[in-house]
Amino acid sequence: MKRIYILGLILVTGLLVWFSLGNHDAQQVREDRPVVSSMTVTPEVPTSVHFCEKEYDLTRYDRHEGIDRELSSFTYFHSTTLLLFKRANRYFPVIEPILKAQGVPDDFKYLAVIESSLDPRVSSPARAVGMWQFLETTGKQYGLTITTTVDERCHVEKATLAACKYLKDAYAKYGDWATVASSYNAGMGRITGELQKQFVDHSMDLWVVEETTRYAYRIMAIKLIFENPYRYGFVLRAQDLYKPIECEEVAVTADILDLADWAKKRGVTYADLKRFNPWLRDRKLQTGGRKYTLQVPKQEEMYYHTPNTIVHNPKWVVR
Repeated sequence: MKRIYILGLILVTGLLVWFSLGNHDAQQVREDRPVVSSMTVTPEVPTSVHFCEKEYDLTRYDRHEGIDRELSSFTYFHSTTLLLFKRANRYFPVIEPILKAQGVPDDFKYLAVIESSLDPRVSSPARAVGMWQFLETTGKQYGLTITTTVDERCHVEKATLAACKYLKDAYAKYGDWATVASSYNAGMGRITGELQKQFVDHSMDLWVVEETTRYAYRIMAIKLIFENPYRYGFVLRAQDLYKPIECEEVAVTADILDLADWAKKRGVTYADLKRFNPWLRDRKLQTGGRKYTLQVPKQEEMYYHTPNTIVHNPKWVVR
């Protein structure tokens, strides 16, 4: 009888301990449970990246952390990165053939992405203007017309051609496209001087201002995301992308005193004219003896009556 009593006491004690531990574990689970509705995961950092037909090793600490920062930034800056895909559907078909014709690697279209978010009208605090963010002196140096009524830094085709000239000049100097990209941000004079002073051969090994340090990594990161958006959490459909809008080209050699009136006579608004010709910087156009071509959007092209079906890169969309 005594033995049964002792066994019963041991059993009860064990059950109490088990329930106590179980309650403690349950409490711990409740305390450790996430209090947000979704989880944030850092993107996987690649060991290398293929950029401009060259493989760049990213295992060194500074390169690993550099690309990690930019991948995380683009991945979780959702609204802006989504907008980049939408705009690219309209502008990459314009940019890519020019890069190819000029012998500049296709990957440099991503330089335009990080420079301006593919906005041909954008202007920086340093007064760099357009999709390729030219300063006035550099723009003129590379053949862009800049007057009181015209700013070809905002002309997508002409500014892309000017950018190609700069990039090829820089490549002739450095022989490395990543260093060329850094020079686009800091200027060839600054990069050349720092390479000499710091006794290194590559811009990614330089100690320079943060913006320039991040520059090549930003281009590489957005390239990785554009090449595989679904992997980085971006889900787009064909109808989400901005469609290219077909325009009628109108050659102009004489001054136009009132662009709003000129636009109205062609069945579009002044706002439409400015959007499709962002290089027009005034209410009038003074040609100065030059010939300009104005883009006039076709009426039937300006509406999303049916969902967009034009997809420049099938990798961007899910089916």
